[in-house]
Amino acid sequence: MPPLLALLASGDALGGPELALRLGISRAAVWKQVEAWRQAGLDIESGSAGYRLAHPLEPLDVSRIRAALPPVVRRRVGVIENHWRLDSTSSELARRVAGMPDASFVFADWQQAGRGRRGRQWLSAPAANLQFSCLKRFAGGYAALSGLSLVAGIAVAHALADCGVPGIGLKWPNDLVHADAKLGGILVELGGEFMGPCHAIVGIGINVHLSGAMRARLDRPCVDVAAVCGGAAPSRTALATALVARLVDALERFDASGFAGFAEAWAERDALAGRRIHVEGARGAFDGIARGVDARGALKVRVAGELRSVDSAEVTVRPA
Repeated sequence: MPPLLALLASGDALGGPELALRLGISRAAVWKQVEAWRQAGLDIESGSAGYRLAHPLEPLDVSRIRAALPPVVRRRVGVIENHWRLDSTSSELARRVAGMPDASFVFADWQQAGRGRRGRQWLSAPAANLQFSCLKRFAGGYAALSGLSLVAGIAVAHALADCGVPGIGLKWPNDLVHADAKLGGILVELGGEFMGPCHAIVGIGINVHLSGAMRARLDRPCVDVAAVCGGAAPSRTALATALVARLVDALERFDASGFAGFAEAWAERDALAGRRIHVEGARGAFDGIARGVDARGALKVRVAGELRSVDSAEVTVRPA
């Protein structure tokens, strides 16, 4: 962690002169660094007592994550590593995929070029949220991986519930929501041979503490774990531990039996079921009523008496 943030990480206020003394720079240079971190998305307040972070920063502790995993999971997980800064955790895994064992996880405290669906960028302030990617290898080919992003969403929702984060829904195909506001997202990227063997890199982003600066840059209603929990979010390390445990288990089960074993869990958290939606996909745009998902994880939509299955599309909820 950069020196200025390390001094402010606890959330205690420190004056400009003290920061300048400890860092060995001028007060003007301190101010410039503070402004740069504000531009990066951190809420740094200034007042008579000095500068302070609105929320303490908690770099992930990989040793604590691994130690806290259930022994049966610890034996099955591959590499777990955390970087202060990366362009993208999924890109980092892709660059090193040949040498990475199965069920490996790469986290980043600060991700500067995170990716979402359809070329969107995933925005996140330093050490404020969770962004990570998981590598899962499969003996079969791409065709057997239908529903994988849904299974990852179920695992993430269960992990959040394990940490006391209530009421998380799943919006097909890859969003985690609370009261229709986006809490997180999932992006699955496939590699290897089309007919197998192949691998999936599952990228996940979860809002833990959304700063005011970050909220201003977002183009849709969003929520963070802190707000869902009434202002006191679980630690990022505790959340990461639960996420690793749930994902290792869920992805192994998916590899063994596909999506069918997860259909009931999806239905319990389906944020679209029974609602009027607008669908934009390869077959054009249409409105209909969401009717859950089929055995492959495709979205079922009732359109004028016809039940359609949608494998890939952009979906929005129509006003009631």
